[in-house]
Amino acid sequence: MSRLALKSVSCMSVCLMLTLSALSSVQAQTANPSSSDEIAKYRQMLADGNPAELWEMRGQELWQKKLGPNQQSLEQCDLGKGPGVTKGAYAELPRYFKDTNKVMDLEQRLMHCRINLQGLTPEQARKTPFGSAGNPSDIEALVAFLTAESRGMKLAISTKHPAEKQAYEIGKKIFYYRAGSHDFSCASCHSSDGQRIRLQDLPNLNNKTNAQAAYSTWPAYRVSQGEVRSMQHRLNDCFRQQRFPVPDYASDTITALTMFLAKSADGAVMNAPALKR
Repeated sequence: MSRLALKSVSCMSVCLMLTLSALSSVQAQTANPSSSDEIAKYRQMLADGNPAELWEMRGQELWQKKLGPNQQSLEQCDLGKGPGVTKGAYAELPRYFKDTNKVMDLEQRLMHCRINLQGLTPEQARKTPFGSAGNPSDIEALVAFLTAESRGMKLAISTKHPAEKQAYEIGKKIFYYRAGSHDFSCASCHSSDGQRIRLQDLPNLNNKTNAQAAYSTWPAYRVSQGEVRSMQHRLNDCFRQQRFPVPDYASDTITALTMFLAKSADGAVMNAPALKR
């Protein structure tokens, strides 16, 4: 990415953070009962200039660029709809892959392709999964591009294969499993209506409409972090907040939980990468 593009991202991030901060402050002071609606309207206005577009463009370049010891691009990577097919692929992930005999989410599958097509080692393929200032993540850029390729399409998550059904059931158990110093589970925050942290609503993921609205807007550009964050990052952060050990990147644990969440949101129209606080 050019220096000009990076500066644009930085400026946009600062402006967005300052404006959202001001909005939250005013709403907190006035105790407006419709604050959630106002935040939603404001996010919609900001979405017209979502900085995630810069990640999408960089991700497309990385998808087409010859890299690694094999000097190959990812254009022959099979995301489930055939080698090189990106349109609508994310809307059907996680899914069972015959060549690996396992269910994989997008980031697991990208690792597989980077190793087997480009010749990277597992360590190289998972390097810098989450970007930070001055240290961008190739993975997050690729995820942004591939997610955008399903924008406007409906989630169609299969649980027909026994491995897919098993992944769903394991993910469901993880969602409800309580442990850790706080005796929390994912369901502690996301299984009833009306819960919130400060001005942030916590969606009830047992409600299909809420599950669809939540899942279909990840990955997302996080204004507070100035980065596009993938589903892996979102779920890892949830484990951290529950005081659980954070699973390894691209682990089967995260894939199973993603399968449960994706199936719960089945039929949603994808609108990611979206914009989050």
